Amino acid sequence: MIITAVVLEGRSQADVARDYGVSKGWVSKLVARYRTDGDAAFEPRSRRPRSSPNKTPLSTLNLIVQIRTELTIQGLDAGTDTIAWHLEHHHNIEASTSTIHRHLRASGLVTPEPKKKPKSAYIRFEADQPNETWQSDFTHYRLSTGVDVEIITWLDDHSRYALSITAHRRITGLIVLATFRAACAEHGKPASTLTDNGMVYTTRFARGTGGRNTFETELVNHRIVQKNSRPNQPTTCGKVERFQQTLKHWLRAQPQPATISELQPLLDTFIEIYNHHRPHRSLPQRATPATTYTTRPKAAPGDTSTQAHYRVRHDKVDKAGSVTLRHNSRLHHIGIGKQHTGTYVVLLVDDLHIRVINATTGEVLRDLTLDPTKDYQGTGKPPGPPPKKQASGPA
Repeated sequence: MIITAVVLEGRSQADVARDYGVSKGWVSKLVARYRTDGDAAFEPRSRRPRSSPNKTPLSTLNLIVQIRTELTIQGLDAGTDTIAWHLEHHHNIEASTSTIHRHLRASGLVTPEPKKKPKSAYIRFEADQPNETWQSDFTHYRLSTGVDVEIITWLDDHSRYALSITAHRRITGLIVLATFRAACAEHGKPASTLTDNGMVYTTRFARGTGGRNTFETELVNHRIVQKNSRPNQPTTCGKVERFQQTLKHWLRAQPQPATISELQPLLDTFIEIYNHHRPHRSLPQRATPATTYTTRPKAAPGDTSTQAHYRVRHDKVDKAGSVTLRHNSRLHHIGIGKQHTGTYVVLLVDDLHIRVINATTGEVLRDLTLDPTKDYQGTGKPPGPPPKKQASGPA
């Protein structure tokens, strides 16, 4: 209307601007655009900026799709958190999970699940230490010959570390006992176990007075606390059941074995990938289960270390190269080193004994005994860069 009023009606730009309540400069721009572009000036112009300096490079977008495809083919988790971890650790590229999800959705690689139950609907819990609780369950698997076998798993509740995965023709009470003893021989005895109410684990819902089974007797003899899920509450043992889903998803991507002797090497390979090479989204800084399991103090049968005796604190090294810890209502600063600024760490506190561990790599950055009389716990090293060595001249 503005362009027509000026060009066709011959009215002055000042009069048109006044009548339509716009600036004279805007009328001038519209008229100049019409004389340059013709009828195209009537169409709305894109508001997209001419340049996007913060736009994710095309090479990174292609790499996101490549990682997603490779992980999916291997039968491994290919979610946005996992892709972000691979970008950072294997390609030195930082990308937010929202950016990754947006690109995967635009590429048609995300299937919406509007009916999926939100994570906030679950009450999440985990043991405070490795070996504080072991979860166990078994699942069915069909060989290429059509024969059904069963796979039993022992999983550490705190670290999600896969302690044992073995395949058998059928899971019996003796097999439960044998696999449990083998896991204990390799990893030490747990303070407690958590299983469902299957007869191979417990006889508490069995009719009659049959007494304890072999597994229950083993736990009593070693002062190991036995915990069982409530009937019709499968989420109580959710960690091991979710693990079995991950295992089966990976097995479906492998050649289907024909015998148990062919299946077991696949399970051993999966243990290596899952424990040592696959970041876990439920662990701090997406560490691997092996890192979390091997770098923290372990509980034991009858151990009281799971009470207030121990504290686990997550922190980030500040710009001064230190972390903070409150002891006896007094705040203490623990020096780590400026070279570790920005590093996420885990503090394992046993009264005055403190270990500071890199949350991602498991490296012990500091092991000290706290001095309650000092606010700052120095590293004992002189501040600043190390002194340069003087070259020794000829005598």
